[in-house]
Amino acid sequence: MKKIIYLTVFFGLFACSKNPVKPPTKLLDEETMENILYDIAILQAAKINAPDILQANKIEAKDYIYKKYKIDSTTYHQNNRYYAAEVNNYKHMHKRILARLEKHQNAKK
Repeated sequence: MKKIIYLTVFFGLFACSKNPVKPPTKLLDEETMENILYDIAILQAAKINAPDILQANKIEAKDYIYKKYKIDSTTYHQNNRYYAAEVNNYKHMHKRILARLEKHQNAKK
């Protein structure tokens, strides 16, 4: 029983902490990170639904993102990890991305 109480207290304290992941040295603002995730979603959809377009234009998704936002893979992964550690905020970011994707899809109809 004591173990359960200790675990509950431990996880309660951990869950209440602001962000357990330290900010990366090159912290991207939330809007930029959201735009990167949006672009990645578009590129992944294109890779599945129209891979010939990406191949014809010699577009490699990762390289495209890194060039467009002037970042490297380490910066992307550190920022993604940092934002993902704030679960509720990350969830809201993905909801906004999904809304943008739906809006974009409806505009095409």
